[in-house]
Amino acid sequence: MSASDKEKLAWLRLIRSENVGPITFNRLVDRFGSAEKALSALPDLAKRGGKLEGIKIASAGDAEKEMARCEKFGAKLVAKFEPDYPALLAQVEDAPPVIAVMGHTSLFKKPSLGVVGARNASLTGRKIAEDFSRKTGAAGYVIISGLARGIDSAAHLATLPTGTVAVVAGGIDVIYPPENEKLYQQICEQGAIVAESPFGTEPIARHFPRRNRIISGMSMGVLVVEAAAKSGSLITARMALEQNREVFAVPGSPLDPRAEGANGLIRDGAHLATTADDIISVLKTLRMQSLQDPAGRGWQGGGGTTASQDDPPKALYDKILENLSHTPVEMDELLRAVDAPIGHVLTVILELELAGRIERQAGNKVNLI
Repeated sequence: MSASDKEKLAWLRLIRSENVGPITFNRLVDRFGSAEKALSALPDLAKRGGKLEGIKIASAGDAEKEMARCEKFGAKLVAKFEPDYPALLAQVEDAPPVIAVMGHTSLFKKPSLGVVGARNASLTGRKIAEDFSRKTGAAGYVIISGLARGIDSAAHLATLPTGTVAVVAGGIDVIYPPENEKLYQQICEQGAIVAESPFGTEPIARHFPRRNRIISGMSMGVLVVEAAAKSGSLITARMALEQNREVFAVPGSPLDPRAEGANGLIRDGAHLATTADDIISVLKTLRMQSLQDPAGRGWQGGGGTTASQDDPPKALYDKILENLSHTPVEMDELLRAVDAPIGHVLTVILELELAGRIERQAGNKVNLI
């Protein structure tokens, strides 16, 4: 096994370990300098955070088995430090450290547009998604969507010849919805499938917002075509804004509930998209501004600069927990409230998260579980 494969194995073990999400993964590797060293430190960190039973650490055997299953299926695991990892996604704070990929990773090198919308889309909505996607694809942009019914399927089908990427909520081998099996196979052959969840994972509700952040994270901008007021497409749009991406929306009739979300986005400042050229002109400007900065891609590791050398006082654990609730708060606000050295606070946050007592959110926020 090469040094790169050993490192990827350690990365996979760390992200598959209990209570380790993408942001915590980054903090651990930054603090300890490598995934292997972070794995060794997990039991003590979780214990200090108040976890009474031992933390479940993914074994080397389990990680090797997942790699082998992916390879046998025809997929491969790509870590964030590897050149095939999508450059724009690597810049996102909570980007998955390891993704599974089927198909052509060369598409990740091209500029891209995310397209999302209603599953119960109207015929007109599907035609618009198809038309805008086809024309944007012909202009040189890869279309990224979520393989769902409705708008997603229309966008994928229209751009099979020019390049399309489907980000799925479950494992790379799980086709959802089942009726999109043929489309899944077509994308495997002509485009690419991307998954964050372990091989064999059946998608559940909480997986879809995680999938959405990858769609927006891989894209220069996101187009919303038909979205109800509380749809998942609006979650994708919000994530796109948090990731400093452009948001486009197609206006619709105020009498159609499926247009309420997109109309609201336009009212709040999203780009009005009535033709594909409205999108292409903005993306062309972004390309000219070189937003895809090669120097910004990937994880930039450190050697343990985030934590002070001495241990935090026990009272700080209680003080931080007292200041947190189930509503996420920004770390800057928490730091002001507890008035303690930043190194101590970051250490306690890390240990409490590994103990399963708090969770970290995108946007540098934390909350009680």
